[in-house]
Amino acid sequence: MKKRIGLGTWSWGNKVFWDYQTCNDDDLRETYKEALKRGVNLIDTADSYGTGKLNGRSEVLLGDFLSDTPLRQKKRIRVATKLAPYPWRIGKKGFTRPFLESLKRLNNKLDIVQMHWSTAKYNPWQELQLLNNLCDLIDQGFNFELGLSNIGPKRLNRIIQYLSERDKKIKTVQSQFSLLSPDYLKQINVKRICENNNIDFLAYSPLSFGILCKDPENVEDKQTSFLRSLVFQNYKNSTIELRRCIKKIAVSRSVSQAQVAINWCCFHGTIPIVGMRKKSQVIDISNVFNWNLNKKEFDMLQQASKNCLKKMPSNPFSSS
Repeated sequence: MKKRIGLGTWSWGNKVFWDYQTCNDDDLRETYKEALKRGVNLIDTADSYGTGKLNGRSEVLLGDFLSDTPLRQKKRIRVATKLAPYPWRIGKKGFTRPFLESLKRLNNKLDIVQMHWSTAKYNPWQELQLLNNLCDLIDQGFNFELGLSNIGPKRLNRIIQYLSERDKKIKTVQSQFSLLSPDYLKQINVKRICENNNIDFLAYSPLSFGILCKDPENVEDKQTSFLRSLVFQNYKNSTIELRRCIKKIAVSRSVSQAQVAINWCCFHGTIPIVGMRKKSQVIDISNVFNWNLNKKEFDMLQQASKNCLKKMPSNPFSSS
């Protein structure tokens, strides 16, 4: 099976967690260009990416970069955004304005529109109305495919059936999926449903905010934002054996820990969405295309992950 990797852009415009600065925009442009050069043609964003006054900044930057991309190259890119089902986005047209605003920010390049999270826990009818809204937009002539995010197996089956009544199908499902992600068996069930329905399973946060990239023998903390430093401190001790296992494979393969963690996702047949902000990160991650984990290495990682009892928190909106 051919490996695929997506470029994640949550950090583009996020000051609070990723310490985004506008002076780094040139680095992001080079990151984008290098990703395309190295065969990373799926780019994931969201209308809520960007903090405070920078809300939507990720889409704005991506739209700017797309405007400078040659048409032949642009045709190979798949741009996916996620629309947030905020409580005030209700009714049969709750997504119409957000969709049009995202389309504008992205310079009319939008291939997949995903619901950012499920509303099943607090307003199950809202997401059905919003999905109907997206179906209406497709019927009106807008050319995009549908996707979901943070959805559980029961709700996924329900929505697949619901959309079939409108002769529509789900193209992508995003789930938190990594060696540190919670609810492993639940996500495997989601992935199985995806496989049975020809849906791409996108693994977001495959490096667990970068925790899996941290050298287990290096205690120096180089993180720039307070929140990110706090996360690393919180997981530093509990993940050390898992990171030692990752490093052992990385050293034997002469690759980075990030490549090992991403290849674990690829071994499962997922499409990892990797957040990258620097050209050097793209160069490193793209080397995942050049090698595969063997079964012994995969089993080692599985056991190390199982033994690591402190996992990342679940998304509070993830449905059953």
